[in-house]
Amino acid sequence: MAAMQSGRGFWRSLSGWLLAGLVALMFWPAPAWADGAQLFELHCAGCHVNGGNIIRRGKTLKLAALERENRASEEAIAAIAAAGVGQMSGYGEVLGEQGTAEVAAWVWQQALAGWPKA
Repeated sequence: MAAMQSGRGFWRSLSGWLLAGLVALMFWPAPAWADGAQLFELHCAGCHVNGGNIIRRGKTLKLAALERENRASEEAIAAIAAAGVGQMSGYGEVLGEQGTAEVAAWVWQQALAGWPKA
């Protein structure tokens, strides 16, 4: 009987800790589940393989095209990723502000590096 009592105490204690942990997670800042490269792969690479553009060849993410379109900055890329432009829909709701910034930073670094192959 005493063993049964201590077993119940253990499970009560454990359930209390688990509940406290779940409550803490609900209010904890959201972790960065993915970085810019992963977000790009999930949401952008379908049309922008290696910085190209399968829909409109001239509208690439290559440095020369970004400069030609006056979009050669992280801020300009983030604005396009969030709101869209031309035939491209915006992804602001999907990516959120942080995700948009991460994608833009990664795209800008790739453009500066000439979109090296992974």
